[in-house]
Parts: sequence; C-alpha cells; structure tokens
Amino acid sequence: MLKEFREFAIKGNMLDLAIAVVLGAAFGAVIASLVADIFTPLIGVITGGVDFKGRAFTVNGVAVNYGLFINALINFAIVAFALFLVVKAVNRFRKQEAAAPAAPSNEEVLLTEIRDLLKSGSAKAVVSSTVAEKAQV
Repeated sequence: MLKEFREFAIKGNMLDLAIAVVLGAAFGAVIASLVADIFTPLIGVITGGVDFKGRAFTVNGVAVNYGLFINALINFAIVAFALFLVVKAVNRFRKQEAAAPAAPSNEEVLLTEIRDLLKSGSAKAVVSSTVAEKAQV
C-alpha cells in the first residue's frame, strides 16, 4: 500500500498539480498586493477617496448593504484589470521567445549540405565515383 501511495504521489501529473497550486497561491498573493497596494490607492486619489462601504438602506428593519456590493464590484474590476496586464506581459514575452529562430538540427544541416551539393553539380561526381566503386566490388 505504501508503494502504491508513493507511485501515486510522485506521478508527473500529481507533482505538476501540486506545483501549480503552490504557484497559484503565490501568484494570488502578488495580484492581491498589486490591487491593494498600488491600484486601489491610485483609484482612491482619482476618486477623492470615495468609499461605498457605509451605503445601505433598510427594508422592514433589515439592512441592505449595497455599498459593500459596489466595493466588491470595483475590487473585481481592479483585479481583472491587473490580471489582464499580467497576462498581456506574459504573452508579449512568449511571442518574443517564439520569434527567435531555433538553431537547425543536425538533419537539417546535413540536408542543406546535400541540397547545395546537388545544386552545384559536384554531387554527380561523388555519386558516380561511389557507383563505380560498388560496381568493382
């Protein structure tokens, strides 16, 4: 049973999932800090520090805190915008990596040399001498 558990826990998919969860948590903390420490204060300066937290009305003695809902919507919009900026930056880096040409493989280099030899006509001499050698054997 211990052996089966070890095989299960060490499988590639399980390890990838664990890494993704840890990185996701760390990434969530970075986005939360970006929103709370950078974007929210800037928006507060722009709007003059308007806070909807205290906005509410009562219906039959029950408080409806619509201000908290408005704050949640604003926070959602800020988080969505921050994630958009992060994804846009990551995509830009990926495009730059994809644009860089990959070094040709050994097969491609060899095929290019063969093509160039065939174009130059010197391959005919090599082929005919090889055929002549095989005919003598």
